[in-house]
Amino acid sequence: MSEPFRLDGHSGRALRFTFDGRELTGRSGDTLAAALLANGIRLVARSFKYHRPRGIVAAGTEEASAIVAIGTGGRTDTNSLATLVELVEGLDARSVNAWPSLRWDMGALFDRLGRFLPSGFYYKTFFWPNWHLFEGPIRRAAGLGTAPTAVDPDRYERPHRHTDLLVVGSGPAGLAAALTAARSGADVILAEQDSRMGGSLLWEQEEIDDAPATAWAEQVLGELKSLPNVSLMPRTSVIAYHRHNFALALEEPIGGPVRQKLWHIRATRVVLATGAFERPLVFPNNDRPGIMLASAMRHYVGRHRVAPGRRVVIATNNDDGYRTAAMLVEAGITVAAIVDSRDAVGRSAGGVPVHRNSVIAGTQGRHGVRSVAVRSRDGARRSRITCDAVAMAGGWSPAVQLFSQSGGTLRYDGQKVAFLPDKAVQPTHVTGALAGAASLGACLRSGVEVASAAIEALGLPLPASPSWQADEASEHIIEPMWRIPQDIAEPGRQWVDFHNDVTEADIRLAASENLQSVEHLKRYTTLGMAPDQGKTSNVNGLAILGELTGRMPDAVGTTTFRPPFVPIAFGAVAGRDRGALFRQPRHLPTHDLQQAAGAHWEDYGAWRRPAYYPKAGEDMASAMAREVRAVRTGVGILDYSPLGKIEVSGRDALDFLNRVVATNLATLKTGRCRYSLTLTESGIVADDGVISRLADDCFVMGTTSGAAERSFFALNEWHQRECPTLDVWITNVTSQWAVLMLSGPQARTLLSRTDIDIDLSADAFPHMTLREGTIGGAPVRVNRVSFTGEVSYEVSVPAGYAPALWRAFSELGADLGLTPIGIESLDILRLEKGFIHVGGDTDGSTIPDDVGYGGMVRNKKTDFIGRRSLALPEMIRGDRLQLVGLRPLDGPQPLASGAQLTLSDTGRLSSGLGYVTSSASSPTLSVPIALGLLARGRERTGARLFAWSAGAARPVEVIEPQRYDPAGERLNG
Repeated sequence: MSEPFRLDGHSGRALRFTFDGRELTGRSGDTLAAALLANGIRLVARSFKYHRPRGIVAAGTEEASAIVAIGTGGRTDTNSLATLVELVEGLDARSVNAWPSLRWDMGALFDRLGRFLPSGFYYKTFFWPNWHLFEGPIRRAAGLGTAPTAVDPDRYERPHRHTDLLVVGSGPAGLAAALTAARSGADVILAEQDSRMGGSLLWEQEEIDDAPATAWAEQVLGELKSLPNVSLMPRTSVIAYHRHNFALALEEPIGGPVRQKLWHIRATRVVLATGAFERPLVFPNNDRPGIMLASAMRHYVGRHRVAPGRRVVIATNNDDGYRTAAMLVEAGITVAAIVDSRDAVGRSAGGVPVHRNSVIAGTQGRHGVRSVAVRSRDGARRSRITCDAVAMAGGWSPAVQLFSQSGGTLRYDGQKVAFLPDKAVQPTHVTGALAGAASLGACLRSGVEVASAAIEALGLPLPASPSWQADEASEHIIEPMWRIPQDIAEPGRQWVDFHNDVTEADIRLAASENLQSVEHLKRYTTLGMAPDQGKTSNVNGLAILGELTGRMPDAVGTTTFRPPFVPIAFGAVAGRDRGALFRQPRHLPTHDLQQAAGAHWEDYGAWRRPAYYPKAGEDMASAMAREVRAVRTGVGILDYSPLGKIEVSGRDALDFLNRVVATNLATLKTGRCRYSLTLTESGIVADDGVISRLADDCFVMGTTSGAAERSFFALNEWHQRECPTLDVWITNVTSQWAVLMLSGPQARTLLSRTDIDIDLSADAFPHMTLREGTIGGAPVRVNRVSFTGEVSYEVSVPAGYAPALWRAFSELGADLGLTPIGIESLDILRLEKGFIHVGGDTDGSTIPDDVGYGGMVRNKKTDFIGRRSLALPEMIRGDRLQLVGLRPLDGPQPLASGAQLTLSDTGRLSSGLGYVTSSASSPTLSVPIALGLLARGRERTGARLFAWSAGAARPVEVIEPQRYDPAGERLNG
C-alpha cells in the first residue's frame, strides 16, 4: 500500500512494518498510529467490555483505544499504545482482544447484549446456582493481549542520578525553563517522553521572534546540547514523583544493548511542564473509528503529514476547533462543518460552514464514521453531514498527574473549566499549560519565571532573563458541554471511557444508586481504570456525576492519581535483579555432594535444599517412603545447616533470653537443651526452636530456617529498644556452623565409629542435651534433639569441614544402610510423631495453648514478649482452634491440606470449625495421617467429622496428634 493518506512534505525514509500480518509502509519519525492512519487503517482495536470497533483517538500518552501487541516471543509487548510505539524497520504489530479477527470479532456479541450488562452487573447477578459456574468464562473473556510465556531476553537497567533541577516536558515552557536554568550553571536534566524534543512546537503552526517556532526550538536545543551541565533525555517518561523530590523516569533507548532504563532521580528542585490533555466530547456513538481529538488531528497533519480523513467535521465548545479547521484547510483537507455548542463565536471560520449553538446528536457507520447528525440545542434545526472523520475539541485538562503524586493539591478554575495545580508540598514548580497558560507567549514567560524562582532557591546567580516575542492571543472562550441532553440526542450510547466502555448511562445508574463519591464511581463503573488511567475520561465523568447530583466539579473532586504515569514493563522494575540476582539461593555446605547423590532440589525459603532423593524408577512418593523407612529401621542423614543458630552471650544473656522466649530458661543448666517458642507482642506463635546452654553466659538460640534472619534482627531490635542496659552480645552464626543430622536406631552406632571424643552412651548423653568436643580434628558441637521421633544427633562443625564429614559418614555408614533424606521425608517423620511445623500447623491467630504448649507458658512466672496478650478474652475463650490428629475413615488416600472440617456432609460449612493443616501417607503406620486445627479440638477427641475439599466430603475421626511412639521410648533410647 502506498500511504493514500500521506500528505506532501514528509522527508522521512520509508520503513516496512506489519499489522495483523499485513505488510505496510511508514516513514521514519512516525509512530505506529501515524503510520496506520497514513495507510488508511482506522479500525485498530476492540474495546474491553463490549468489543466495539475502536480507532485512534489521540496522539500521545492519553490514547485510550489504540492498544496493540508488539514483537514476538519473549520480546512481546502485550498492551502497547500505538501512539507511543516508534516505527522501526520490520516492526510487527498485532491487534488484541479480538477473535477470530479484528474486523470480524465474535466478542462483538457482547455489544448486542449491552443492555443486560450495565456497570456493576456482576455485583447483582451470578448468585445462582453458583458463582463458580460463571467465574471461568468471565476470566477467559477478561484481559486484552496474551502475556508471553517465553523468557524476556532483553536487558534492563536501574541507574541513579542526582541533579539540581529536573525539568519534565520539553514543550515551549519546558525548553524556556531548562535554558534559563542552564545559563545559571545549574545541573539540569530535561526529560521528554517523545523521541523528539519540542512538544507542541513540532506541529502547531506558530512563530517565535517572527520565525517558525520549530527553528526557535532547534536553536534552544542546540545551546542546551553544548552545555556540560545539561543532560537531555528524549524517549524518557517520568512515571512517578515520590517524596523528597524522588522521581522515576523510564528511558527507552533505540538500538542499544539496553531495552529500558528506569532512572532513579533525586532532584533538588523539579519543574513540571507536562502540558495538558484535550478532552473529547460526549455525544451518542462518539466512539466510532475516525472520531479523534482535534489536537491529535493537528499533530498528525503538522508533524507526520498524515490526513486523518478526506472530509472532516469539527465538534467544539471552544476556540480550538477553529484553529484545527484552519490547519486542515491549509493542508488541503475538506472541513465539511464546524459544529459549535456555543452561541457567540469570536473566531473566524475561514469560509468553513459553522453550526452555532448546535451539537452532534449522533453518528453513523460500522467500522468507521460515515456521517453525523447535527441538531441545534433547542432542537429546532436538524441536518446530516457526510464525513469520514470527526475532530472533538472539548477543552483542556492540565496533566496534573505527577503534581498530584508529589502531594500537591488541585483547584477547579471555572473560567478555564479545568483542575489546576494549587499548593505544592515539595520543591516543585509548575509551568506552561499545566499552570493554565493558554498562549505561546504565556508559556514562554511562565517557563522563565519558574526557572528563575528555582535558580534563586538553589542559591545560584540569576542570568539575564530572555525575552521572546510570540502569540499573545487572549484566552480561549469555553462553555462546557459535558453530554448531550436526551431530548435532542439520537438513539445510541454516549461514551465517556472509550476503552472500558463506560457510558453516560452508566454514570447515571451509579448516581441513582447513591454512589456519589468519585472513587466509588471509578470502581463501580471502571471509569479511568484503563491503560490511559482516565487521562481523557476522568474530568468528563466526574463533571457528569456533578450534574446528576447537583454539584460543581470542584465539589465532586478527582480520583487519586497513582504511578506509573504510563505503562511500563516488569523488566524495567526488576532491572538486573532477575533470576539468581533477584533471589540468590543459599546453598548447603554439602551442596555438591547432594547433587551427586541425586537430590531433587526445591526452594525452601532462601535455601535450595533436597526435597527427596529419587532412585531409578522411583516417583516422589516411593522415594519418600524409602527414606522414611530408612530412618525408622536404620539411619538417615540430612544437611540441617539452614536451621537458624544465634549465639547470645554476655553477663545478662540469660536475663535477656528469658524476656524474649515463652519458655522458662532460668532452670536450664549448662549442657542442656530446651524446646522454646517465641511469640509476637500479640501472643501469637511466631517461631519455635531449641535453645542450648553452652556456658553460664552463652546460649545458642535455634530457629526455623525461614526465621533465622528475622529472629536475629528482632533480637537486636529488642535489645536496643527495650533493654539496652543489658550486657548482651548477639551473633548470627547460622552460616558459620554446618549441621549434619543423623537419625535412626543406628545413629549412635554410626557416630561412634568416628574419632569423636564424646561419650555417646544413653546415660552419658541423654535426649535434650548437648556436648562439645572434636571430630576428625575439628571442633564439634552435638545436640541430641529429635524432630523425627528417633534417636537423633545434630552434629555441628565449622562449615568448611561439612563435606569431609559427610563423606566420612557415608563411608562408615554404608553397611548400616545410611540413607540421605530430604525435607519432604523429614516432614512425614515429624507428622507421624505429631510435632508441629510453625507456619504450617499454625496461623496468624495461634497461641501456645492451641498447639498443646499452654502448660509451658503458664509455668513461667516471669514476663516475656506476648505474655500480657495471652490474658485477653480472645485468647482464653473456649472455642479456640486447637491442634488435633485426624484419621480418614474412608480409605488410604491422604486428606487434602486445607480441607475444611465440618459437622455435616451436605456441603453446609459450619462456621469456624477448623481445617486440615498437614497431611500425608505414613510409610511407618501404613495409613494416612493428618493434623488439623479444630474448634474445641481437645474436647472432640473421638468425634466424627467431615473434611470438605473440592466439593467432596470425607469422614474423619478426631484423634490425638501423636501416632508414632507416643511414650517416646525410641526417642529416648
